[in-house]
Amino acid sequence: MHTQSLKLEVSPSAGTVSAIYMCPEKPLCILTLAHGAGAGMDHSFMETLAGSLSKAGIATLRFNFPFAEHKKGRPDTPAVAHLTIEAAIKKARELNPGLPLFVSGKSFGGRMSSQYLAANADSSIKGIIFYGFPLHPSGKPSTERADHLKMLKIPMLFLQGTKDTLATLELVETVSKSLKKATLVKFEGADHSFKAGKKDVLSLLVDETRKWVEKVLK
Repeated sequence: MHTQSLKLEVSPSAGTVSAIYMCPEKPLCILTLAHGAGAGMDHSFMETLAGSLSKAGIATLRFNFPFAEHKKGRPDTPAVAHLTIEAAIKKARELNPGLPLFVSGKSFGGRMSSQYLAANADSSIKGIIFYGFPLHPSGKPSTERADHLKMLKIPMLFLQGTKDTLATLELVETVSKSLKKATLVKFEGADHSFKAGKKDVLSLLVDETRKWVEKVLK
């Protein structure tokens, strides 16, 4: 496996952010991997997910948003987050131009990625993977945050815990059923961090990711 530390140029005002490219010997595809609002790309979940995806034959480019890079508590505005995702997509293409490209993110990172793609249609991107889509604030069930998903023309994979307080299961099911190209995979007992007692949910996330990617690429 090849691992490389990089810098992404976001914009003159936002500056650069750190990124890590992990690529197995014979990759099936490459995935941009955006972190959530609570922790950066070096969080144990992000590190383990990227490493496990690589072992499953999927190259990843994970990266920081500027707020995480500069250790600020408040997440970036959508405009800044979208520029960061754009830079990551561009870099992923440069790193491995022959590989099929997917976009993904944990929570906030997934939502910002889908917002960017909804506003910037790109048919060369094969699909988007949500590692816990944050459908609404905790205790305030609603679906407005999913409205932009109707603009996406690419396949979508929702990986959701059944005890995720940021995505009431019934509402997630309603949203996914309303989207022609969406697939929903539920993880029994898992919360927004994909913790479910002693169950190894992360390896299941990787298995489902690989299975779905293979299906999309057929």
